[in-house]
Amino acid sequence: MLRVLKQRIITAVILIVALIAATTLLTPFYFALVLTPIVLIAAWEWGGFIGLDSREARASYCVTIALMLLGLFFLLGIGPDVTSLDATRVVTILLLGLTFWCLSLFVLWGYPDNRDLWNDPSRIATMGIFSLIPTWIGLVQLKYMQTEGYFLLALIVLVAAVDIGAFFVGSSFGRRKLAPELSPKKSWEGVWGGLAACVLLGSGLIWLLHSQMHALSTIQFVMLFILTALITVLSVVGDLLESMLKRNQAIKDSGAILPGHGGILDRIDGLMAATPVYVLLVMLMLHYGELA
Repeated sequence: MLRVLKQRIITAVILIVALIAATTLLTPFYFALVLTPIVLIAAWEWGGFIGLDSREARASYCVTIALMLLGLFFLLGIGPDVTSLDATRVVTILLLGLTFWCLSLFVLWGYPDNRDLWNDPSRIATMGIFSLIPTWIGLVQLKYMQTEGYFLLALIVLVAAVDIGAFFVGSSFGRRKLAPELSPKKSWEGVWGGLAACVLLGSGLIWLLHSQMHALSTIQFVMLFILTALITVLSVVGDLLESMLKRNQAIKDSGAILPGHGGILDRIDGLMAATPVYVLLVMLMLHYGELA
């Protein structure tokens, strides 16, 4: 037990340091390049959700995602000398991602009676595209909008706050099961704990933004507080969707690349679901005052 805990802590520290370095030190273009293989590893893991057992089949799925990402470099004009991306195209992709996650809520609501509607390799493969591609472009867009990486780091720590708050409150006070068929350990009390943690941390970040970077208008305050609630809801949806897909294939973790933590998807499920709405609202908020 202690050995596993030590392993988890070491992995977490390395991930945090690497994340902060990549987010704050790299230029947007090189950040996009570094993010690409991470998404491709996640695509490899998604192949397990699809039921792709052979390396060749998983590699084919990864190549498909890689070609899409390469196409996005050209479609959005991502390059070393580019300072901003085509907002209309970015918004279109993010809206497709947000639509997918909203529909996923209804899929989760009807589980397990609706398995015939989605339990098909081609449909699960498509779900992976709508999960991974908007996440990649959303994170890249955040970096282009604010090159110091503060908006990007804020998203990551808010999603982490939801997970941490849900874990500790759910472990201590969890009584009412959230989705026993999908994840027996998750409770409604954990959800409220995650929401409280996200709102509290979000309030602190909003205050820092207002006091240290740029004075916020009333509408910006309202939008940011609403955003903390949306991040909580969608983080839970992302977590439950991954639980559903893992349960469907009878697997415990999406992968084993992160010692003590499982796979990439095990760590970014909530982030994937929260990214589209977060980026869309940040982009909308920028119309009400220059913050970048």
